[in-house]
Amino acid sequence: MKTKWMQLLGLFGCSVWLAACQQAPTQQMAGGAGYELMKVATSDKEFTTDYSAAIRGRYDASVLPQVSGTIQRVMVSEGQKVRKGQSLFIIDQVPYRAALNTASANVQAAKAGLATAQLSYDSAKELYAQKVISEHQLKTTENTLLTAKAQLAQAEAQEVNAKNSLAYTEVKSPSDGVVGAIPMREGTLVSPSMGAALTTVSDNKEMYVYFSMTGKQVLNMTRQYGSMEEALKNMPAVQLKLEDGSFYDQPGKIESISGVVDPQTGTISVRASFPNEGGILHSGFNGAVVIPSVYKDAIVIPQSATVQLQDKYLIYKVVDGKATSAIITVAPTSDGKEFVVLSGLEPGEEIIAKGAGLVREGTPVK
Repeated sequence: MKTKWMQLLGLFGCSVWLAACQQAPTQQMAGGAGYELMKVATSDKEFTTDYSAAIRGRYDASVLPQVSGTIQRVMVSEGQKVRKGQSLFIIDQVPYRAALNTASANVQAAKAGLATAQLSYDSAKELYAQKVISEHQLKTTENTLLTAKAQLAQAEAQEVNAKNSLAYTEVKSPSDGVVGAIPMREGTLVSPSMGAALTTVSDNKEMYVYFSMTGKQVLNMTRQYGSMEEALKNMPAVQLKLEDGSFYDQPGKIESISGVVDPQTGTISVRASFPNEGGILHSGFNGAVVIPSVYKDAIVIPQSATVQLQDKYLIYKVVDGKATSAIITVAPTSDGKEFVVLSGLEPGEEIIAKGAGLVREGTPVK
């Protein structure tokens, strides 16, 4: 009985050994020379890059007082839409009306003085012609006339200044737009030297969105299009991502790129404009400008097919059944999953699509 049990156990062991021997070659191929391959082809590809941005009105005007005095009336409310020239604040006008009345009276007095001086000079000319008075007396009356003219001009200038000062007591909107915060109310003493604005008027029919790009990004863009002017002409429409993560429903356009690099950050200021007829955007908002990079008929490969060597990328082509390394140039933008290959690969070539970091030169590829 014991001998029979040992015979059965031996037969079972041989069966297990034979099964293992049959499976061993398959496991070796999968772990050693089996690779995921892809044949290179062309397609259209679009990547997007987000840039943190600040949203400002096309025209943000700080409204400052041009004369001193207490605010008598606030004519608008915060957030109100105003037109250019609309009154915003009234500063105490009493002293400025009095100053204008004084200046106007001085003008009348100067005119009367001038008329008297003119009569004296005309009379002196006749008397001088008749040899009744001397030339010195004639010159004296002439000088008096010139002084009277100068006094009139001075009085008229003072009157103009008084009129302007009175006009400045009515603080008006410098443009169409929306009124910002109003920190100062009736009874507040204001002056041109205080440095604080009475309010801000933002023209928000069109919004300017400011963001920064690195010098390298601008350089790559310039090389792609040939010049900065051509880059601006051919830049695609951009999107605006708002603070809540939603996208603004209208596209924008990049209008200008600064020609100066900030030495502290190494970045260049860029401005895009977005229409805002619905008034959804407000000056002071933050967001992100989303710029697409569109590549037509491009070679696109997974990043898992590459090995980065400093600033270069290496891939493995399959040539005569073996892995052959090659250096490629990729586009500066990507989505973190794929690269657009600018040089080093041709359509129809076959490459190792995954696990390139584990491949060695000349490795047989199945």
